[in-house]
Amino acid sequence: MTFLFSAYGLRLASSQPIPGLTPVSAASSADVTVHLGSMPAGLENPSSGSPQVIFSEEGPSDAVFPTLTASLVSGGSFIHFRYVDGTEFLLDRAGTRVWAVWREPLTLEDTVTYLLGPVMAFVLRLRGIVCLHASAVAVEDRALALLGPGGAGKSTTAAVFARLGYAVLADDALAVLERGDSFLAQPAYPRVRLWPESVRALYGSDEALPLLTPNWEKRYLTLDENQESFQPDPLPLAAIYILDERSEQAAEPAIETVAPQAALVSLITNSYVNYLLDKTMRSQEFDFLGRLVNRVPVRRVLPLAGPEHLPGLCRVIAEDFRSLVRAAHAPQGA
Repeated sequence: MTFLFSAYGLRLASSQPIPGLTPVSAASSADVTVHLGSMPAGLENPSSGSPQVIFSEEGPSDAVFPTLTASLVSGGSFIHFRYVDGTEFLLDRAGTRVWAVWREPLTLEDTVTYLLGPVMAFVLRLRGIVCLHASAVAVEDRALALLGPGGAGKSTTAAVFARLGYAVLADDALAVLERGDSFLAQPAYPRVRLWPESVRALYGSDEALPLLTPNWEKRYLTLDENQESFQPDPLPLAAIYILDERSEQAAEPAIETVAPQAALVSLITNSYVNYLLDKTMRSQEFDFLGRLVNRVPVRRVLPLAGPEHLPGLCRVIAEDFRSLVRAAHAPQGA
């Protein structure tokens, strides 16, 4: 049996249900086929032979193995990811097929945390689609992106936007497509992943939301429940907000314009899985992001420290966003 889903603007066909993804009609053709629990015949052990290591992320000083090793296998026809917990993925070079295997006590849910994060982000890269380390929120008929590295507060801020009635397009990884003079933010999947401290700050208890997996402390907010909603269709990306360090002294959050050159540096730094890009992919990314920062405003946000200030921060960002949209569509000379 085949299960069909939508994620990051792609149709996925899977051998098993994928937790968190939106099912789509069986009449839809698949862009990517996902084989969960198996490797292709003849490549059951991709690490055998002479793989060409293209990336190795070192773990803590006392770690025996790297956190992640990425290698080219079978003469460069496939990319093999091996994580320190033993989870493995194999991707074809066209970004059309993915295989995954894991070992006990890990579960399908554990594997999906990788699949819907760095693995799918790299699939997008293989298909020529740039993916930013960002969340995205719909404001009226346009999208704003919340950019920043891990720990910047992207997911928490997106969750607060959701609680205020705004639909969320993406959490943590944002695929962006260029269409004519516009850039489209692609919907990811209807969940926001949150660390326990964020769940506690927003909902009063670590256990207010379900666990992503039985083996990890991170939890998730399901969109399309209560007032939190998911934006299922692409929207024009009309502004990017870079989340800066939280201020202890400021009286209110501040937003400032980022010049295109500095914005380009920030976007390159915060593009998703940029550590796996080859020269061609880096060149394509540089050209794409250069066009993006020249057409889409990039703003820097200096939030206040403390979760109690997050609703106010979201309102300030939303109002700033609306003013940018109004200015962009005002008649010439008005």
